[in-house]
Amino acid sequence: MADFKKILCAVDFSDHSPKLADYAVSLARCTGAKLICVYVAPSLSQYVGFHVPPSSIEAFVGEIVSGADSSMQAYLDAHFKGADATGKVLVGYPAEEILNMAEDEDADLIIMGTHGRTGIDRILFGSVAEKIVKSSKCPVLTIRPEHKDED
Repeated sequence: MADFKKILCAVDFSDHSPKLADYAVSLARCTGAKLICVYVAPSLSQYVGFHVPPSSIEAFVGEIVSGADSSMQAYLDAHFKGADATGKVLVGYPAEEILNMAEDEDADLIIMGTHGRTGIDRILFGSVAEKIVKSSKCPVLTIRPEHKDED
């Protein structure tokens, strides 16, 4: 059987995020693994060239991170009760930051959601989950969101 000591759970605080917590907590309880919940806020550094002062961008990102820190604590309190879980808010490109954290923390598994995008939406927005699945050194469990018309 696979030995899980650390599970990284990547969330975006969407309506789908509580379902990820259910999977993460269930696996952690079965295996005794520690949970690391991570959210990645965008850096927005690509907008510096659009005549937006860097200080304005840094202030805005700071506000996002501050809000995300509060959201992370509320998320942990609501969905990770009784689990050995910590939360971290990072800034950058989500796929890159999640992969770096998984490697830095020596994670045994990454759990994350997919948005279930197809067609042109997938081409335009890409897939963080796909990039992580293709590049991760550890296994990745992806959870597809439930749609209202599915049972």
